[in-house]
Amino acid sequence: MPSAETPLCLALFQPDIPQNAGTMLRLCACLGIDAAIVEPAGFPISDKHFRRAGLDYLDHVRIARHPSWRAFEQWRATSGRRLLLLSTKGDTPYADFVFQPGDIVMVGRESAGAPPEVHQAADAALRIPIRADLRSLNVAVAAAMVLGEALRQTKGFAGDDRVAGAREEFS
Repeated sequence: MPSAETPLCLALFQPDIPQNAGTMLRLCACLGIDAAIVEPAGFPISDKHFRRAGLDYLDHVRIARHPSWRAFEQWRATSGRRLLLLSTKGDTPYADFVFQPGDIVMVGRESAGAPPEVHQAADAALRIPIRADLRSLNVAVAAAMVLGEALRQTKGFAGDDRVAGAREEFS
């Protein structure tokens, strides 16, 4: 079971676009969030666009690579962590959800989302309420919004004492 010190994890299910994957891994590095990539990816993990978007930040994030959905699920089962799927079809608005340390927030493929077996395995399907006449947000933007709320709730922002000090100064 995860402890209060277990960082959140962002899982990328078979990512299609290297620039988005690199951006999300950079987000993980900056915020102290672990990452997981469920393969196959739609590009070589060493792809230059992937490295360019992640810059030198990729050396500062723990990335677990899983060769398949089944391998990821086995890893998750042994860790006892909840799987929270971001989906335009999600039942729960992300801001209404109660996050816990160690939660795994998963984003689907940019081109196709997540397949039914991922939806079925998820402990919760979260959505970002957007205008009804628009389809979806960029996956990296969606991940940033939801992870920001999860970190706020779990008091897990990297450098939180600096932020807390700033709040006290302006109170």
